[in-house]
Amino acid sequence: MTADDLDAQDDDRTAGTDEKLREHEVRTALLDLLAKVGTVTATQAASWLGYSSGLCSFHLRQLARHGYIEEAPHSGGRVRPWRLKQDTTAADGHVAERFGDLARGLEDESWQRWLTQRGEAPSEWRHEEAFSGVAYLTPEEMSAVADVIRRALAPYQDREHRPLARPDGALPVALITRLFPLLPHAVGDGDQG
Repeated sequence: MTADDLDAQDDDRTAGTDEKLREHEVRTALLDLLAKVGTVTATQAASWLGYSSGLCSFHLRQLARHGYIEEAPHSGGRVRPWRLKQDTTAADGHVAERFGDLARGLEDESWQRWLTQRGEAPSEWRHEEAFSGVAYLTPEEMSAVADVIRRALAPYQDREHRPLARPDGALPVALITRLFPLLPHAVGDGDQG
């Protein structure tokens, strides 16, 4: 099977939609990695994510083809570094906003997949630790709470890039925290009092 055959297969699978592209586990991992480290080659991605460099190279090219990433400047040679797409016309934060929207969409998609497939999980994994709450905070306190959460998760973060550090039975677990102020509803937002 040639690279063109794989590209054709991928076209059939994605059918030109961003949604199917985002569903792909390898591509999601690559986007997350690029968001964290900035620039990565297929070989580096393979080392960090535990996939083959050929698989990472293929999916990096597909992400570039669909406009999510681009080749990073480099000094030539066989090394081919990639980075998140830089939109030079959006210096006011639209790129970060677009990636934030993509990340939130992936989180929501993963949550919906969990809800529909949790009955297929091993019995010890058929629960989740979801919770929410409202607290009255100042902007400084909100940042402090976020820092506490980050520090609580820090001891587990290296396991993503170091598979041998994972204890037996460990699975990837989505850790999603969104801290934001609850704004009042605008007049005419569907309040049918």
